[in-house]
Amino acid sequence: MRKTTLCYIERDGCYLMLHRVKKKNDANHDKWIGVGGGFEPGEDAQACLLREVLEETGLTLTRYRRRGVIAFHSDEWEDEEMHLFTADQWTGELIECSEGKLEWVEKERLLELPHWEGDRIFLELLRRDAPFFHLTLEYRGEALARAELDGRELTL
Repeated sequence: MRKTTLCYIERDGCYLMLHRVKKKNDANHDKWIGVGGGFEPGEDAQACLLREVLEETGLTLTRYRRRGVIAFHSDEWEDEEMHLFTADQWTGELIECSEGKLEWVEKERLLELPHWEGDRIFLELLRRDAPFFHLTLEYRGEALARAELDGRELTL
């Protein structure tokens, strides 16, 4: 199972979003997501978070919070365990990202943009400031087939 991080960096009612348009063979192609990526050997979630955010944005996080773990299962892609974070303090200046276009997007507009169907579930949990959670999302192609939050199946 692939292990990754994803971070939603907050500023003035917006999240820093990455429109994934530059990488070839990208499962997230043309989707709008937070920033993050895969663990390197020997890394834990925190080390991966800090490295990936710096590499993709040029920002060094100084205050962040671990919000949950999301297990993705798919009939087309490798299974993934994603560690979800939010952050609201950093140093540095934004750089151009090699994976797509970075843009500050109002939180209320996020679901108007192309995204994975299951993102709406964890974005709502972030909006409600839910306590740490475990979410399982199962996809058939790009369609969300099943979701389970803290051991309880959700109605889709």
